[in-house]
Amino acid sequence: MATKFKINSRPVTVDVPGDTPLLWVIRDDIGFTGTKFGCGIGLCGACTVHVNGRATRSCITPVSSVANTVVTTIEGLAENGHPLLDTWVEAQTPQCGYCQPGQIMQAAAMLRDFPDPTDEQIDQVMSGNLCRCMAYVRIREAIRMAARRMQAGVPDDEGNTREASHA
Repeated sequence: MATKFKINSRPVTVDVPGDTPLLWVIRDDIGFTGTKFGCGIGLCGACTVHVNGRATRSCITPVSSVANTVVTTIEGLAENGHPLLDTWVEAQTPQCGYCQPGQIMQAAAMLRDFPDPTDEQIDQVMSGNLCRCMAYVRIREAIRMAARRMQAGVPDDEGNTREASHA
């Protein structure tokens, strides 16, 4: 079954069974390997992507459900220079790095809803993304740093900027 959608602003058509997990379509059919397989049941967050701007677990999302949507992967954030990518490095966030694409995707979606998040909001939203290296303190710091930059006018993954007064 052919499914059409946009991925990282590019239109694609994939001809796979509709129940194929979006994760495998992204990795195997389209070739974006930044999205990782973790648990396979939507609990760890390693496979997080955005579907129409919302954080979505791609390992449990059938490709048929993303027809006519916009999917953004970690590669899409990189193409648009999302501030989280720089702050992740500056805060020395990753250790092994395996979960980090999913962590960053979840954080980017969170910053749309909470442009100036409290520690409690960060902890609550990010709690579903697991890090075996326990880098949670550095993840929180990188998110805070990115929030400050976005409020100062650094663009997010969709090229939008926020002024500090719009928090």
